Amino acid sequence: NKSHNDLPLYETIGSAGCDVRSTHDELIYPGGCALIKTGLYVEIPIGYEIQVRPRSGLAFKKNLTVLNSPGTIDADYRGEIGVILINHGRNSATIERGDRIGQLVLNKVEQIEWDEVSELSDTDRGHGGFGSTGKQ
Repeated sequence: NKSHNDLPLYETIGSAGCDVRSTHDELIYPGGCALIKTGLYVEIPIGYEIQVRPRSGLAFKKNLTVLNSPGTIDADYRGEIGVILINHGRNSATIERGDRIGQLVLNKVEQIEWDEVSELSDTDRGHGGFGSTGKQ
């Protein structure tokens, strides 16, 4: 932790994510985005990732959300955690040092072992794409 903020905490016993805080002030114009630094560096075990997710309060109160939601922090990344916020509102939004800007969720991940085949098995859905499920 290279910030002036405390380490992230789970705010309640049932919280899935822990809030991360900004290290600096930032003004985000309508339609604009900014990389907000947290001052945090982590070493994640292989087989896990940390997802960076939006905070509902920030979205509702300031129209700010995580641009690449959910962002992924890979197990081999050693740089500073940053949160890319985008302003979907009509007014500029201010982030101040210490503001909660996102939440981190630790997840177990599996890597794919590819097996190339010439055909796939049939299913009821078949080639039905976007919006095709549940239709007769």
